[in-house]
Amino acid sequence: MKVYRLILGGIRLAITHVTDKNFAAETAEGLVLADFWAPWCGPCKMIAPVLEEIDGEMEDKVQIVKLDVDENQETAGQYGVMSIPTLLLFKDGNVVDQVVGFQPKEALVDLINKHAS
Repeated sequence: MKVYRLILGGIRLAITHVTDKNFAAETAEGLVLADFWAPWCGPCKMIAPVLEEIDGEMEDKVQIVKLDVDENQETAGQYGVMSIPTLLLFKDGNVVDQVVGFQPKEALVDLINKHAS
């Protein structure tokens, strides 16, 4: 699945929303940061702009995907997601790191860079 970057009011939108059906395919290649979230989750709303900034600055290193756990419980269960936001970092389809809860931008950038080589 190709992701096309859109520019709306100066903001580039490239974070892909995934589902139970396409999650495995979207995380199978390269470095992918998967955000397990829900619309009602306060910390999820706080981390969203951080992820958008990282996506704009690190698009050459990492793809970011978002999975709504309310609508995609199978994948959340498969990865043992009990609290949100949970961020899983995949490298070529395998989980290589995980963080739970709001994280500052610097911590997420360090996490990505640790696995980007």
